[in-house]
Amino acid sequence: MALMHEPTAPNHSAQDALRVLETVARHPAGVTDTELGRRTRLEPERLTTLLRMLRREGYVEQIADGAYVTGETLRRLTSAHDRERALREKLQHTLDRLRDSVGAAVYMSRYVDGEVRVTQYAAGPGTPAVNEWVDFRCSAHATAVGKSLLTQLDHNGRRDHLSRYKMARLTSRTITSDKLLLSRLESQPPTVPVLDLQEYAVGTVCAAVPITAGSSVGCLALSLPVEHAHRLRQAADALNRSAAPVLLSLAL
Repeated sequence: MALMHEPTAPNHSAQDALRVLETVARHPAGVTDTELGRRTRLEPERLTTLLRMLRREGYVEQIADGAYVTGETLRRLTSAHDRERALREKLQHTLDRLRDSVGAAVYMSRYVDGEVRVTQYAAGPGTPAVNEWVDFRCSAHATAVGKSLLTQLDHNGRRDHLSRYKMARLTSRTITSDKLLLSRLESQPPTVPVLDLQEYAVGTVCAAVPITAGSSVGCLALSLPVEHAHRLRQAADALNRSAAPVLLSLAL
């Protein structure tokens, strides 16, 4: 099954951040921002933004003379010892922060062995999670998560998934025509969030953005009660802009 990879803004940010991290890692005694700019060929403003994000996420630290060295988060994620636990904890911390910044429940999902899997999420009293009244694995046609994952597959991959799961009508807004769904998936721009406007559950709206690292298909999503639907697009754009740290964690 082929994947449909087109670079998005978070992908570019993660790739640039990796270039910075690789340069920092080659200088155990520290490297200045001037030297980083020369070696990575990134514009000063761009480099400053990336270094701010990398410091916030714990990937780099600044020492007494202002030079940058690798941070504790990077050391933990690149260590063979307990890497999976470190990655899960890092992703959960990032999701918690995203939940608070966008004011919505936030989810991370992967497409693994032909199945939709919500692997982690962050919710709270004021940002309730979606009630999974129908298994997410069976409802990719109706959820923002499912549709975002399917857009990242090729046409045969999408048809294979839909052939294994009946497109049940979950609400009056659910698309149940595979022809219509496939047409919409194929015309979905990779840089635009996928929306679910009460297609999965009455009273809930959702949005999802792709996070593709290597051959792994994934997405970040958020959900809001329908009374907050007016915030959906703004929250989705904020989620998209903040996806780079998640991609970076997965790429390391």
